[in-house]
Amino acid sequence: MQISKRSQFSLRATTYGLLFLLYMPLLLIFILSFNTASSLTWPPRGFSTRWWSTFLDVESARAALISSTRLALIAMVNAIVLGSMLSFALQRFEFFGKNSLSFLAVLPIALPGIVTGVALRNTFVRFGLDLGFISVIAGHTTFCIVVVHNNVVARLRRISPNLREASADLGANSLQTFRLITWPLVRSSVFAGAILAFALSFDEVVVTTFTAGAGIQTLPQWILNNFSRPNVLPYVTVVATIVMVISLPIAWLAQRLADPPNEKLV
Repeated sequence: MQISKRSQFSLRATTYGLLFLLYMPLLLIFILSFNTASSLTWPPRGFSTRWWSTFLDVESARAALISSTRLALIAMVNAIVLGSMLSFALQRFEFFGKNSLSFLAVLPIALPGIVTGVALRNTFVRFGLDLGFISVIAGHTTFCIVVVHNNVVARLRRISPNLREASADLGANSLQTFRLITWPLVRSSVFAGAILAFALSFDEVVVTTFTAGAGIQTLPQWILNNFSRPNVLPYVTVVATIVMVISLPIAWLAQRLADPPNEKLV
């Protein structure tokens, strides 16, 4: 169906307008992080890198940044291992309860974060487990697994089973088939899922609030807790900008890895 030039212009203008509305708040935060004033005044009173050059001097912000990075890295590794194993099990084998397990695997990311957080907290408390670093990792891993699983299982479904059969006919064992055939084809999807899992864990605040103990504070929690404190507010804009600068390229890279433009699957 041929679309008129007026319709094309309208669709393009609507798309750009919506994107502008979505990303304008991010741009405003970026601009305000260079404001000379210590409040969120608009327009900015002047340009200064003062808050950027001194935000690491704020001990609580530095500790929160380190804590978020550690949590995200550990949750990412857990998600790579468990999510990939789950994907291969569900895609390659038939067993009783397979459909139920597949549903349960994606449930944590489908449920509201507050539901997952309350459920995990009640579970930890009921079994006498202390809330702290380990409980937060467990909470983050539950939904990070889904991200890796979805990426890997989608790629496995696109790979023809004839490749494994041909590899076996040529005398390769299961390990050789995985190393030489399967892994090169799923490698980019595993990396894409890992990157998204890191970003999701790094930015998460709801589940973290319910599963963290008194001594754990992540960067999103630090932003939330200090947004109403005037003396720390300029540093909040800097930290928010840092989170944005980290998250946006990660999301773009994950999208590129998940569906490479020139990749062919036999």
